[in-house]
Amino acid sequence: MTDATALLHRLGFTEYEARAYVALLQQNPVNGYELARNSGIRRADIYRVLDQLEERGAVLRVENEAGAKYTPLPPEELLSRLTRSTEETLERARESLMELPKPAEYDYIGNVRGYPAVIDHAQSLIEAADQKLLVALWPNEAAALAPQFAGAQDRGVEITTLCLAACTQECGFCRGRVYRYQVMSEQQRRWFTLVPDDREVLTGEIGEDGDALAVRTSQHLLVEMASWFIRHSIALAAVISDIGDELTRLIQPETSAVLEAVGPGGRNDGWLQHMRTLLKRPRRVIDDQ
Repeated sequence: MTDATALLHRLGFTEYEARAYVALLQQNPVNGYELARNSGIRRADIYRVLDQLEERGAVLRVENEAGAKYTPLPPEELLSRLTRSTEETLERARESLMELPKPAEYDYIGNVRGYPAVIDHAQSLIEAADQKLLVALWPNEAAALAPQFAGAQDRGVEITTLCLAACTQECGFCRGRVYRYQVMSEQQRRWFTLVPDDREVLTGEIGEDGDALAVRTSQHLLVEMASWFIRHSIALAAVISDIGDELTRLIQPETSAVLEAVGPGGRNDGWLQHMRTLLKRPRRVIDDQ
């Protein structure tokens, strides 16, 4: 099929209908025999195809003494008709689907595999946000989602961003209130978490080679946990960075024992020392945008 016939096929024409209409555009008016020859459609099928095109309003029959000849509807008029018909069908489909009985809502949990799919889900969630966005990400994903973040900000959505790379310069892609803290250990996989309107969460890991696996869910507990991970990380990092070494003197021995006990497994230092180590690491220097 040529490009034109392939596109008409996608718009609902059969292959024969598309071929016949394109052939008529190239030579008209013609009778059925001439059209069969020009389009490569069998003579046994051509009149059935012409009847179908007449029903669509895509061709006009011209009667004369020599018999019927056919001429195509101009492409602009045909496309206009198709547009109106499609819009009417979509509206009727919307009304019909909205009237269907709906099952009780449930909290879903689904896996999202592959970097393009993760970005696609993130774009949809950002575009659907009404009031606020919580996000923890690296510059790679900030750049990939920059148009959607800018659009959300223009709509008045409140954005809170935790830059997990702790960049020393503004990359130009993060939006809203931006906090730059490295609150996780160095690793080969980037974390990404997005919480729109405290309604859903998309969270996962992205490898350096572009492989990605994420979870998207509306399960309330997981949404709350992801939201509080971002909020608590920002708050704790800000407090520890501000108070610094004075924090050891200020906390009670019992509190110090608790922080030692909840440190990362397999380490000799406790939680507080672990966080200090992370926050004192050299921040990532990014290229000027």
